[in-house]
Amino acid sequence: QRRGPRTDMAPEIAAAVGFVSSLLRTRGCVSEQQLQVFSGALREALAEHYKHHWFPEKPFKGSGYRCIRINHKMDPIISKAASQIGLSLPQLYQLLPSELTLWVDPYEVSYRIGEDGSICVLYEATATKPTTSKAASSYGMLTCKNQLMLGRTSPSKNYIMTVSS
Repeated sequence: QRRGPRTDMAPEIAAAVGFVSSLLRTRGCVSEQQLQVFSGALREALAEHYKHHWFPEKPFKGSGYRCIRINHKMDPIISKAASQIGLSLPQLYQLLPSELTLWVDPYEVSYRIGEDGSICVLYEATATKPTTSKAASSYGMLTCKNQLMLGRTSPSKNYIMTVSS
């Protein structure tokens, strides 16, 4: 439950870092040790980047600044973290979707793969705990994950994946 504005951005950054790391892990070309170094570098870079652009009282203020974007051009924060483990830009383009938007906002982290893809929620903190059944949340996660694994750029149906803490 939310008790006044929260200035800590750790859960949102952890969700974003975990998601990008899982994309790299899925391809199997990066070792677990490399993933740990990458995750740490990305976590530090995002915390520094968002430091003066985090407004829990107005969650969407600064959203564009906090957006991580790959649009046939690699997001500089991701490429900087990837350089810590020796991944080149061409390797990153092979490992990550060519179209990815990741929004890191207070109380919510969501992503979209492809320009016309559905938006999936990775992390959500609300005033009340959502009452979704385990089966429903597993189905949503499985569906978004399957779309990711299949490399779909435009999912045929809209699904929302919600992970709450």
